[in-house]
Amino acid sequence: MPLLLDLFCTFFRIGLFTFGGGYAMLPLLQREIVEKKKWAAEEELLDYFSVGQCTPGIIAVNTATFIGFKEKKISGAVFATLGIVTPSLVIITVIAALLSNFAHIPAVQNAFAGIRVAVCVLILNSIVKLWKKSVVDKLTFGVFVAVFLGSVLLGSVSPVVFIVAAAVLGVVVRVWLHAGKEGKA
Repeated sequence: MPLLLDLFCTFFRIGLFTFGGGYAMLPLLQREIVEKKKWAAEEELLDYFSVGQCTPGIIAVNTATFIGFKEKKISGAVFATLGIVTPSLVIITVIAALLSNFAHIPAVQNAFAGIRVAVCVLILNSIVKLWKKSVVDKLTFGVFVAVFLGSVLLGSVSPVVFIVAAAVLGVVVRVWLHAGKEGKA
């Protein structure tokens, strides 16, 4: 299959089977992009996902655009982006047309409640996988604790602030540690 069509179809499939937004999409992205297609390493996907959080727009769309660009430049970015958004556009259009007629039905309300629970489990699974790859030493654990407490205590602060602060802290501490090792040598 030509790469552009493969990008479109892969991201179409991811967009079609993901409920709950970008975070819920992470397990599918890991399986399709890292394990099956090998378009990115797991660490690379985490980087794309992190940058996708910091940039304007939807995380999943930004991530698809980054991966498409990596594989086939501008045309790859366009095809991957179209692939990820097309299912949502079609589904949202159909749901918008029908939901107002069926939203009051208990079975529909219960179905959405079940979907929300399933999405929470998928997000938790992604968190566990991300934890294993990201929190690897005392420094990364300290950054985790600081960002977690900051986001809980300062809930109105934009996540971008925490991500930029964590990046700056990581660079400063690593440079400081590296300078300390050279000073001892």
